[in-house]
Parts: sequence; C-alpha cells; structure tokens
Amino acid sequence: MKTYLVGGAVRDRLLGLTVNEKDWVVIGSSIEEMLAHGYQQVGKDFPVFLHPDTKEEYALARTERKTGRGYKGFAVDFEPTVSLRDDLLRRDLTINAMALDETGNLIDPYQGTVDLSKKILRHVSDAFVEDPLRVLRVARFAARFHTLGFIIANETLELMKAIVNQGEMEELVAERVWIETLKALKTEQPSVYFNVLKSCGALKVLFPEVDKLFGIPQPEKYHPEIDTGVHTMMVLDQAARLSADPVVRWAALVHDLGKGETPPDLWPKHHGHEALSVTLNKKLSDRLRIPKDFSELADLVAKNHGKVHKVFELKASTLIDMLNSINIWRNINRLEPFLLACEADSRGRSGYEDSDYPQAAFIKEVVEACKMIDVKPFLDKGLQGGEIAEAIRGARIKIANQLKMKRMNQSGSNKQDQ
Repeated sequence: MKTYLVGGAVRDRLLGLTVNEKDWVVIGSSIEEMLAHGYQQVGKDFPVFLHPDTKEEYALARTERKTGRGYKGFAVDFEPTVSLRDDLLRRDLTINAMALDETGNLIDPYQGTVDLSKKILRHVSDAFVEDPLRVLRVARFAARFHTLGFIIANETLELMKAIVNQGEMEELVAERVWIETLKALKTEQPSVYFNVLKSCGALKVLFPEVDKLFGIPQPEKYHPEIDTGVHTMMVLDQAARLSADPVVRWAALVHDLGKGETPPDLWPKHHGHEALSVTLNKKLSDRLRIPKDFSELADLVAKNHGKVHKVFELKASTLIDMLNSINIWRNINRLEPFLLACEADSRGRSGYEDSDYPQAAFIKEVVEACKMIDVKPFLDKGLQGGEIAEAIRGARIKIANQLKMKRMNQSGSNKQDQ
C-alpha cells in the first residue's frame, strides 16, 4: 500500500500557487484494507475515502473502460494490481497527470512538466473523447489559467469538437454542468470559459440562449462593439473586475438574453428585450437547476438594468416603484450586487471599460435617505394598511425628487464654475 499526492495539488505546487485541496491516490490496496485502517468510504461510483485524521480524500488507483454514453458510461477497475501510471493515464490533461510520492519525488510519465513550462493544456490520451465532462473542465482550466498565459493545444480542441459532434454533451446532467460553470464564474476572466465552449460548439448545446447572442447587432452609438455576444462577454469580465460574487457575474452573463430573440428586421434595436430576458433566464435556470439566489438577481438585473442606466431621466415615482418591485427595503443586501451587475453592463462596452457610473451612487443615496422615513406620523394620523404603504411611497418619491433636484443644481453649478 503506497500513497501519492496527485492532480491539482501537484500542478499548483509546481506553478507556485496556493494549494487549497489535496487529493491522494492509493496503490496496491483494497476497500477492506482502507476500512481496516480507519478510512471512511464516501465514493459512490468508485472507492473514495476520507483520511481518519486530515479528512483529505484518498482514492484507490483505478482504470476506466467506456461502456456507454455520457460521463457515467464507464466500467471501473480498482483492483490492487492497478499501477500509478495506469491511474494517471485516465486523467484529462497532462498537467493534471502528475504525482508526488511520500518523499517528494515527482512522477511525471506523460510530460506534464513540459506542458506546464510551455503553458499548454493538452490531453493525456485519446481516451479523452470518452468523457464529455472534460470539455467543461478544459474550458474551466483555460479560464483559470488564462492570466498565466495558458492556451489549449490544437489537437485537444479538435477532440473537444469531436465530443460535441458525437452528441455526448447532451448526456451531461444539469448538476455537473452547473458545478463546472460555477467554478469558471469564480475565475479572474470567466468569459474565457464561455468563449472556449463556443469555439468547440458546446455553448450552443449547453447554453443556447447565450450562444444565440453572437452575431446579433446593437446600435453602434451606444455599443461600439456592436455584437451582442461580444458585449455579453465584456459585461461578464467587467462584473469579475467589480465583484468576486459569482451571483453578480451570472446576472451579468444573462442580462441581455432577450436580444437573441429580436426579429432581424428590427435590428439593431431591441425593444422589449428586458421581459424576454426574464423569460429566457427562467428557462435556462430551470434547465440547469440554477440556485435561487442566482436566478433571482439575474431576473432583477435583466428587467431593470435599462431603468438604472437612465435613472437621472426617470420620474422619481418610477424610480421608487422600481425599488419597491425589487423589495430593496426588506432585502437591503440585494442593492449592492444589483447595482454592480448594472454597472458591469454599462462598462462592458468598447471605450467605456473604465467609465464612472454615478447612477449607482445616486440610487444608494436615495435608498439611504428613504430608510430614515419615520412611520409614526402616519400612524398618528390614523392611517392603516394600504394607506400607510401609499403614504410611505409618497414620502419616498418626495425624497427622490429632492435629491434629484439637488444633483441637477450641483451639476449646473459645476458647469458654471468651469
């Protein structure tokens, strides 16, 4: 029985990155022996165990043989005779197919260190095409290591296209797609993930609502980048600049889905795309079983981002009604991510990447002032139920008007001073 540190922990250590998780492979052992040593079995499809002290994962070395469609269509052999080299051969990328023994010696039978030095994401063997999940994993690694200069090997990208063309992507369950997508959303430049999926054809299969945006024109006056798909990727990366919260980043990704449904004879305008975006977001959320907090913010941003952009042109009543509709008063923590996603949309345009977004500061100012409204005078007047709600609405509108006039006066004074 021998244990080896494998996979991402070895890769990240060689790259000088922080190692957050350690995975181990066990050679020459069995389920019975692992249990006898106090390990707790947790794996369902193949034997994975938790160390009795560290709780790190230890898996018996295994080989896999394709027996059916999808990422679950495999026969697994985890007999004690399976070697470390055999186990590493079944892995996706060469940079993930390295191991360290107990004395720190590197085992690298598939030239992972060479590809690390060349910054190449390359498949270990042609068996790569047997698992459609690897398409998502490679796209995610491309996003994660993009800032380090890593690219996908051409031959690996061709195998990814082959997996898509064979119809294997349809076999992936929603949970697995979301797990990889969520990890990609947390990278420094998540657009790389979706662009890689597009380049191999997987975006059209898994995220058709997003794929459809590419090639759809927008008014050049407001969108110098013109292409809606390009704009969406820019918005996503701006969201990543502004916030580490994947909920914000997801909302940025799906905020304009409705533009993909605009009839060509109406291009480049997209009237009513907000409502369509909400409908398509629900469809996408249901299909991939997106968590509720992600889909809720996405709906709010899709429906209201245009109003936020034009907040200085809105009637005060329209602004307050919008804030009421997203229930800011009872869920104040929703305001910041909502405004960040809207700001990402504004900045996600060619030439606007570093522009100011005073709309956010103004809306925050209005909300803070409205929070100070005292309900007691309304109660003292004998108002009840809906009457109180309407009185509070009126007070909020008055505050929004006052702050809007104040800002306009300040803006006028600044122009005179110049």
